[in-house]
Amino acid sequence: MDKISIVVPCYHEEKSLPFFYKEISNVYNKMSNVEFEIIYVNDGSTDGTLGVIKDYASIDKRIKYISLSRNFGKESALYAGLENSTGDYVAVMDADLQDPPELLEQMYNVLIEKDYDCVATRRVDRKGEPPIRSFFARCFYRIINKISNTDIVDGARDFRLMKRSMVDAILQMKEYNRFSKGIFGWVGFNTKWLDYENVERVAGETKWSFWNLFKYSIEGIVAFSTMPLLISSFVGLLFFIISLTMICFIILRTIILGDPVAGWPSLVCIIFFVGGIQLFCTGILGQYLAKTYIETKNRPIYIIKESNIDLNK
Repeated sequence: MDKISIVVPCYHEEKSLPFFYKEISNVYNKMSNVEFEIIYVNDGSTDGTLGVIKDYASIDKRIKYISLSRNFGKESALYAGLENSTGDYVAVMDADLQDPPELLEQMYNVLIEKDYDCVATRRVDRKGEPPIRSFFARCFYRIINKISNTDIVDGARDFRLMKRSMVDAILQMKEYNRFSKGIFGWVGFNTKWLDYENVERVAGETKWSFWNLFKYSIEGIVAFSTMPLLISSFVGLLFFIISLTMICFIILRTIILGDPVAGWPSLVCIIFFVGGIQLFCTGILGQYLAKTYIETKNRPIYIIKESNIDLNK
């Protein structure tokens, strides 16, 4: 009998978990030919999330949990769940039911019947999202796909079902600064995409503010593209050419007309403009340097505080 591990990162999902457990239980009943393992990863929640998970674990032996020592972020929680999963197939999904559990049966059937290593989901619309957020999200996908060799599908969700071989490949990527959407694409493997309409949260509030999403997009760009460094180099070269041209112009004008170019306001504007470009390019370099600095520390991706999983295996 095949075994499916379902990794569910949880951060302040106390209100969503009862709805999720009900839906995933329906999947148990429909897929009676498959063994299940549900791994909840409590990512440092300060509400009653861990208590709810423990209550379900006490009545359902299929439920495992990992509680991290603090909030490490969703990427670290995902990695913790994947690393401690034991299934032949591993699913990643959220507890807020924006990832419909009923799709699991279809995803599993695709993997056993066709030559795919992964079945992933993507939203065909962004119904319920603020328009400004949807606009910038689409811009991000267009930019990252132009400047990176990694294929990141617009509307892609983390919700996917993978064969063990793909999971093992992902676990080999032990970088501290993680961007899962890019990692899923970078490791390759044959992926089947399932489209579905956007589903709003069943309860609670999203933890992804506009600022958090912006920082996450920067993580993705820095992690999977060096194009910003190349752009900053071209900008530096462009301004060198412009400045050289202006110097020649001023010298020729002075020689021919005897009139050096005057005007401190224009000079101040140029200084501020060039200074801003320099700071911008320095900031790009600083982002890459900061990520390198953090990686060289070789800190653990996550720290487990408690779990009902035998971690010594």
